[in-house]
Amino acid sequence: MLILKILYRNAFRNKLRTGLTVLGITVAILAFGLLRTLVDAWYAGVEASSAVRLVTRNSISLVFPLPVAYKDKIRQVPGVKLVSWGSWFGGIYIEEKNFFPNFAVEPRSYLELYPEYTLSEDQRVAFYRDRKGFVAGRKIAEKFGWKIGDTVTLKGTIYPGEWEFVLRGIYRGKDDTVDETQFFFHWDYLNETMKKTVPRRADQVGFYLIGVQSPDLATTVAVSIDRLFKNSLAETLTETEKAFNLGFVAMTEAIVTAIQIVSLLVIVIIMAVVANTMAMTTRERIGEYAILKTLGFGRLQITSLIFGESLVITILGCLAGIALTFPAVTIVHHELGTYFPIFKVGSETLYLDFAAALVVAVSAAVIPTRRAIGIRIAEGLRRIG
Repeated sequence: MLILKILYRNAFRNKLRTGLTVLGITVAILAFGLLRTLVDAWYAGVEASSAVRLVTRNSISLVFPLPVAYKDKIRQVPGVKLVSWGSWFGGIYIEEKNFFPNFAVEPRSYLELYPEYTLSEDQRVAFYRDRKGFVAGRKIAEKFGWKIGDTVTLKGTIYPGEWEFVLRGIYRGKDDTVDETQFFFHWDYLNETMKKTVPRRADQVGFYLIGVQSPDLATTVAVSIDRLFKNSLAETLTETEKAFNLGFVAMTEAIVTAIQIVSLLVIVIIMAVVANTMAMTTRERIGEYAILKTLGFGRLQITSLIFGESLVITILGCLAGIALTFPAVTIVHHELGTYFPIFKVGSETLYLDFAAALVVAVSAAVIPTRRAIGIRIAEGLRRIG
């Protein structure tokens, strides 16, 4: 307890300099935490993927459709437990900035494939019965103030026109890793409208969602499905849900890499700031260290004082930065929640914050410590006064 008191008093002997250093560390840890949280949010969909779900799409690109008739053949593949299908709708609510994912899906099989979307039984039944009904995630419903029974109009982009839907259910995630910003409605509603307006686009889907009986069968089932439609007019590419989501992340991999590099540069910069503080402190106290040597203090004790002081300053800044990270993440999530539905500070980010603080503390104290323990007593005493 005494040593901690000594270290604390040493650290704040020059209050202004130490205060500015702690402030710099706080800002750096805050920036580092936000950047790491952003990277985690980028990969949130990948981490939440199920090992028993596969996605089948057109082998050329996701923008090319597949015949709806494929569903019957896919069901016959050994290892397939459940088949659902859907299409990305791409509708706009009022204006383009109100972005949220919206899909046309086969409702019963879709909800069965995604048990993490919890929906009350009465809302589920109401959704099944209403061809124009839709289900929205809790966050998106709260954002726009939607209530059960409200009519919502989306302006189609991929499927032009004004599309009216009735909110029949609001789902919640089983845990905080589930996206609660999705909007999905009946694929039959979309298909029947296409038959009336653009017949050539009817009876086509954007993707198939496949539930397999066991994760061990995923690769075998994927190969079997793709082999089934090989040399057809619409060949398929089947992959695990995780691989499918990683494909989207790969499109922005350069951005993610840039964010990771910037987060490391932040730590390097603050390391230089703390090192400068410790160097100035050590230079001012050379005479004190010389006196300690004459009193019998060895290299280990002097090293402990310098490293301990560096650690106190860095940890204080780290704790302040972590404390500010949580409200900062809440503010950022409020602004970017539509694009990053899962945006929260993970335990790994906190561990990295502490690890970064320790690295900074140790690195910043190395050179000042060598200078202090290497000074001769006579040379150090000449600097007193």
